[in-house]
Amino acid sequence: MINYEEELKKFHSSLDVNEAEDAIYNRDLTDITDILKELMKDEKKKIRR
Repeated sequence: MINYEEELKKFHSSLDVNEAEDAIYNRDLTDITDILKELMKDEKKKIRR
């Protein structure tokens, strides 16, 4: 019979999964909100001139 407690003690997550998670969370992606903020900032600069 399988001893689940023993099996859980042996478990180690795959490094590939951890590395992929870091790459996903650390990636800085530009979305439409970032683009709109940049456009608004540029327009405000034009108005102030």
